[in-house]
Amino acid sequence: MQARDRVGDRYELTYPIGRGGMGQVWAGYDERLDRPVAVKFLRTKEVPETEREVAVKRFRREARVTARLDHPGVPVIHDLGTHDDDLYIVMQLVRGCQLADLVAEQERLSVTESASIAAQVCSVLTDAHAASLVHRDLKPQNLMVTPSGVVKVLDFGVAALIGPAEQSRLTATGHTLGTPAYIAPEQASGAAVGPAADLYALGCILFEMLTGRPPFEAGNSLEMLHRHMRSPVPIVVEYRSDVPDDLAHLLFCLLAKDPSDRPASAAEVEQLLGHFAGGGSVGAVGGRKADPLASTMADLSPPPHRSARTLAELRAQVEELAEQERYVQAADMVERALAAGVETVNGELVPLRFDLANLYLLAGDLRRARRAFEELARDVSQSADHQELAEECRRNAIACQVDLGEAAEPVSEAREQ
Repeated sequence: MQARDRVGDRYELTYPIGRGGMGQVWAGYDERLDRPVAVKFLRTKEVPETEREVAVKRFRREARVTARLDHPGVPVIHDLGTHDDDLYIVMQLVRGCQLADLVAEQERLSVTESASIAAQVCSVLTDAHAASLVHRDLKPQNLMVTPSGVVKVLDFGVAALIGPAEQSRLTATGHTLGTPAYIAPEQASGAAVGPAADLYALGCILFEMLTGRPPFEAGNSLEMLHRHMRSPVPIVVEYRSDVPDDLAHLLFCLLAKDPSDRPASAAEVEQLLGHFAGGGSVGAVGGRKADPLASTMADLSPPPHRSARTLAELRAQVEELAEQERYVQAADMVERALAAGVETVNGELVPLRFDLANLYLLAGDLRRARRAFEELARDVSQSADHQELAEECRRNAIACQVDLGEAAEPVSEAREQ
């Protein structure tokens, strides 16, 4: 796969997001609906032939299972198809960073942030369990935190149906599904897995958010599984003294060896966690503001068209996309070019910023268009060469306000600055 490849005659790949042993995930654009998407591939030729049939079934099942969950904490599935010999899932592109990266960056999260993230995961689990689904592979790498603090639960590829269907779960003989550092004792031993296994994994994640380390550490996978099954439950306050006693007790119960000793449901855990999360989710996790391009994602997201090294080249590419009514994709290209510091003639960015404001307008994002026009009007108003442009920006900002049903006073203030 490479940038600008087309998949399904409508999805254009832009940059890689991640890669696993048998697959890749790319950011891309749906050309027909002009929206960003994520495209997850299963590279069937990279799967051992003995496991290929199971891998294909599990991949297709991930699409179906995820599509069944109508919850804001689960990415929306748009499409499922084949590309050459590979399978792909097209889903909502989630802007943000993995919880694993957030913990690594901050070493440990505050009690409020940790409880908020765990509570949001519980909300997803409540719906999943109500739909007779057990995730079975919850871990920080499968949780995305958006810049505004919303948590998305990813990768239902090993999800199991609760009840008789569990007997036909998709697994290879002798293989244990799940990730050793977060696997429930009953799952590690190969016993039947129910919703309590997800609560155990959540306990492991919560422990790691609070302390910066998982509850058990080992030199290899077999030793890790043994520790989950046999080692005493760690006491979180021995690693962090400011954890409230009630939260420490909840965490101890989540990590109980016997599933029957854990809380009765994800809904119950969510309610208990709400007391420590300020009654619900916090705003921006880690103090991050709601920025459409989180710093972590910016590091992973090179400009999709690297050939655009000058303002003229970039604007030509943007114009081509706009002619195809792919306004969101064009705006995203301009945003990332500005963030990456595209080389422009004499450093002149005014035309590019004006293009961006107009792209927001054409895409129907009136609020961002208004803000972009106002900021550009303010920045160029002191230049005698840009008075006409400043006035046009003010008029466009007022038009956006009118369409939004808002008063025009802020624009008047901007004119006076």
